[in-house]
Amino acid sequence: MSIEKSRRDFLGLAFGSVAAIGGVLALGAMKSTWEPIPSVMAAGYTTVDLSTITPGEFRTVVWRGKPIFILRKDHTKFKKCKNRDTKVGKEDFLVVVGLCTHLGCIPAWEPKKNMFHCACHGGEYNDCGVNIYGPPPRPFDIPPYKITGTKMVLGEDGAQFKKLVSKNPTNIYKG
Repeated sequence: MSIEKSRRDFLGLAFGSVAAIGGVLALGAMKSTWEPIPSVMAAGYTTVDLSTITPGEFRTVVWRGKPIFILRKDHTKFKKCKNRDTKVGKEDFLVVVGLCTHLGCIPAWEPKKNMFHCACHGGEYNDCGVNIYGPPPRPFDIPPYKITGTKMVLGEDGAQFKKLVSKNPTNIYKG
């Protein structure tokens, strides 16, 4: 009887060990499927070197498939927008999600008029990104960003973004 019992104990221990090892390997495989793939992680952030933008220049970059409008202010031509501009060094930049807040069309920058014009329904925004005419119900949204030196990382909540958004709580991009 003792040989039979020790054989049964050995088989139980062997089966339990194999099951435990298989369970650990299965959990490891499941965890790796929960992690976002590198291309998804990279899509969440876009880095822009602001030092390459000249005064008065308008630039569009793509972040998470959406246009981001960046306008480097030249204070001889543009208004200073205390509650909407981002200061990088001594320079001011307008950084907004380039989608009309009415129906999501992409407005065009009109440099001669210093304004954005949405052709879908005639909406207009000034050089602060504030709606001034037509059906848009609110100013352009502000995307989350972090400033490090002259580089802006879109998709991260930095100190300047938090400060700016505290002045404009209704204009945060909620994507």
